[in-house]
Amino acid sequence: MDQKTVLKLLELMANFSLKISDWDRVAHMIGCQKNSTCRHSVIALFVLLLVVSTSENSRAVTCTPTPWGEIGPFYRPNAPERTSIGKGYFLSGTVRSARDCRPLHNVRIEIWQVGPDGTYDDAHRATLFSDHAGRYRLQTSAPPPYGRRPSHIHILVDAKGFEGLITQHYPKKGNKRAKFDLVLEPEKLGEDRVRNPVGR
Repeated sequence: MDQKTVLKLLELMANFSLKISDWDRVAHMIGCQKNSTCRHSVIALFVLLLVVSTSENSRAVTCTPTPWGEIGPFYRPNAPERTSIGKGYFLSGTVRSARDCRPLHNVRIEIWQVGPDGTYDDAHRATLFSDHAGRYRLQTSAPPPYGRRPSHIHILVDAKGFEGLITQHYPKKGNKRAKFDLVLEPEKLGEDRVRNPVGR
């Protein structure tokens, strides 16, 4: 390792606010404090590990936002607060922020779907809230297909500081339960809400 390379490594270390004593201590621990080639290798390894660690720590953790869907003609506000509107099918998941994947608690979730007879009615509407860990759980019945559309459950999510979300969950035939996370996009400061389908 030539002197120019070593000087470059020293410059990198200075940029990371590390002291010579940091790598001197490592060199001493492995018994090469009197060997310049060994010391230079320690410096190079120290820089490499630091750069890798910094890169990993600075990498943003994000979640893909839940796909947007149409509200359809059968949405009605103020559904009763309850977690059961049928039997035989369990839908659960976590409400998260797309920015950093953190769970969002006390988020309002509205549900509506057709009943077993294939029509929309008040018995198959619900409002529920995510718990302290962002989780929600609904007990329902798997809705039959509606017209040419496959079985689906409408979901509207409303959370302060986040864009409104309307989406749909599609139960798979024969399944008794499913997990469906609801990932919300943060509102952009200084801009109107891009998605606010119910005027909130």
